[in-house]
Amino acid sequence: MLKTIKTQIMNLEERLRQAMLASDVSVLNELLAPEIIITSHLGELLRKEDDLAAHESGLIRIHELKPSEQQIQIYKEMAIVSVRMQLSGSYNGSPANGDFRFTRVWAVSKNGTWHIVAAHIGMVA
Repeated sequence: MLKTIKTQIMNLEERLRQAMLASDVSVLNELLAPEIIITSHLGELLRKEDDLAAHESGLIRIHELKPSEQQIQIYKEMAIVSVRMQLSGSYNGSPANGDFRFTRVWAVSKNGTWHIVAAHIGMVA
């Protein structure tokens, strides 16, 4: 059972990565919970609408997103993911490149699908 859930989360993480690369707002909308809490690498608190708008408007453009060091812990109907990402892209027209660590909390929604309820992004020194 845990192996199956872990595989599901790994597949969802890859789907999320592809959606971020393509700024696919439809998929991002599906994967992010309506009440998600996002803490950016600058310590800003963001809502789902903020993240979707940044992708939709082109404010954020991600050209490369290489994952490494992924860890997944399962707790009943919740999964915590920590993944290191080498990112290259732009934010508001300025280069945004670096090594980041993403922590995401996935939870099962009322309709039985997984979505992200919390996310934190930190720069790796």
